[in-house]
Amino acid sequence: MGLYRSVVLVLFMLRQNPVQEAAAELFGISQATVSRRWSTLLPVVERVLARHVPDPAEASSGRVVLVDGTLVTTWDWKSEDTSMFSGKHRDTGFNLQVASTLAGDLLAVSVPVPGSRHDAFAWRQSCFPEAFADRDKLGDLGYVGTEIRTGRRKPPGRDRSAGDKEANRSVTTLRAAVERAIAHLKDWKILATRYRGPLTRFPTVAKTVTALTFYKKGW
Repeated sequence: MGLYRSVVLVLFMLRQNPVQEAAAELFGISQATVSRRWSTLLPVVERVLARHVPDPAEASSGRVVLVDGTLVTTWDWKSEDTSMFSGKHRDTGFNLQVASTLAGDLLAVSVPVPGSRHDAFAWRQSCFPEAFADRDKLGDLGYVGTEIRTGRRKPPGRDRSAGDKEANRSVTTLRAAVERAIAHLKDWKILATRYRGPLTRFPTVAKTVTALTFYKKGW
């Protein structure tokens, strides 16, 4: 194939998430060749693009940081028991924490954690608390108990007050920007459709897609 078409193959796999047999037919090669090129070049592409990923603390300077979690679905690997199962989403996958500005510009993507872990845990396990320590931060109710500002929970046994409802609507309106950032990140279908590869390779996949997203934005 040559190096150029091999890199195109890797990008195609990230963008469309086809089964390897389909990619092999499109590129006129064998499935085994697809597998070898994917395994060999994915980490190379990630390393080459790593310099385009900004430092979260520097990128967020002077900005309000919006935070949200998203589930990237995977196969239900029996060897993982229930550790990958998200009760919230009723599916298996990885929890990725995503940070953006109020304008919806991506700031950072965390290292993935098993989908059984809730957003507050994933937040604490990431580099985000340190990177955004001095920033105003906004998230949903999944971050109650962290230093992130959230909406207001319904009081036990009674309805939210009119003030609480208005505050929650304001938070929801502002948080729409990070949801847009996640949607743009998932233009790379390997994050939007079910990931079928080895779970040990997924952190490299997530880092590569993050780097490609920043590269496209001109970082």
